[in-house]
Formats: sequence, structure tokens, C-alpha cells
Amino acid sequence: MAKILFVMTGADHWTLADGTQHPSGFWAEEAVAPYRAFAGAGHEVVVATPGGVVPTVDRGSLTPEVNGGEEGAASMAAGLSAMTELEHPVELEKADLADYAAVYYPGGHGPMEDLAVNAESGALITAALDSGKPLGVVCHGPAAMLAARRADGSSPFAGYRLTGFTNAEETQAGFADKAKWLLQNRLVELGADFQEGEPWAPNTAVDRNLFTGQNPASSAPLAAEILRALG
Repeated sequence: MAKILFVMTGADHWTLADGTQHPSGFWAEEAVAPYRAFAGAGHEVVVATPGGVVPTVDRGSLTPEVNGGEEGAASMAAGLSAMTELEHPVELEKADLADYAAVYYPGGHGPMEDLAVNAESGALITAALDSGKPLGVVCHGPAAMLAARRADGSSPFAGYRLTGFTNAEETQAGFADKAKWLLQNRLVELGADFQEGEPWAPNTAVDRNLFTGQNPASSAPLAAEILRALG
């Protein structure tokens, strides 16, 4: 079957506007739900991070409060433990798009810290978009789009219908007034056609080979759409 590249944050914090570091990383559901879907369909998942560092899970994403209770939290923790690829990531800088049938970027606040300004990731996400292969990006993962630029300085994602973590959700999460910048604002500034759904409800947008999801609840539906595209 196919190989799917998970490009994940290497950051374990998110620097806020006042200079403090909020512990963060990747959001568990956004890695586990698609991993279960892809692996369950027989595909191989390869994890890549900047410098090949082992990615850090946002501990907040493992709590019962965001997983529908104790049972859901236990299931999420088990899913994370089963994702052994997280323990042996490849270096993002050495990842070859030709080796993969699809590329997927999970979120969490970590990408706001590193992938938003990572040139290698910017080149890879641009190449994935241009390749016609499915490119999936969810929640705060679209921060990686900010590092993507054409030779003329324009964004490859200008004019694309897409979604991501909204200002309303950031406000409800308690970070809108603490952040250096808000993801929805930056994506709109790129010239993207931002599709805002109800806070915390599943919402996906598909435009050509770009598959985006708004929030953690969107990660499983997004994975299903990518699987259909892979055939």
C-alpha cells in the first residue's frame, strides 16, 4: 500500500505575546485519529519533524475533558502508544516527497512556533500542493502554510478554499488575547478563501488536492476524505 508522510511540529511550547512559553506540541487526536484510519487501511505512516526530534504531545490533549471522559482519554493514550513511528521520526530536511503518496500535517499549538517559520517545511508543503498528491492539514497545522512562498513572494495557497482553527475557537480556548497572532487572520492575509464553521464542530474543506480541517473533531473526517482520494 501507500506511504503517507506525517509532518509534525518539533516544538514543545508556544511563545505567547508576553514572551512566556506555553507548554504545547502536537494535539493527540489530530495524529491518532488519522493514523488509525491510514494504518487501518493498510498504509504505512512515516513521521518527519524538523531535525528529526521526537515530537512532544500536548498533555492537554490527553485529558478526559477533551476526549469525552475517562474512557475516551484512555483510548487516546492507547492510540498514542501504538503510534510507534513517533519514536523514530525522520529529519524533515531529508524527506523526499517522491517517496510518499500523500502528506499530512497535524496541529496543536506547536506548528505556530516552528513550522510557521520553517523554510524546509514551506518548500515541502508547496511541493506537495504542486504535485497533485493529497495534502491534508488540520487545526493549527495550516500555520505551516505561512512559510510557503513562490519565487515572486506570493503564497501558493492564495485563492484556495481552506479552513483551520478559527479566531472564535482561539478565543474560547483562552488564547486569542495572549497570542502574537491568530491563525485565521494570517490565512486570510495569504489570500485564502477561509471557510469558518461552528466552533469545535467537524468542518472540512477540499479544494483540488488540498484537504483541510478546522479543529480536532475534523481530523477523522479529514482522514476519511484523504483515503477516498487515495482510492
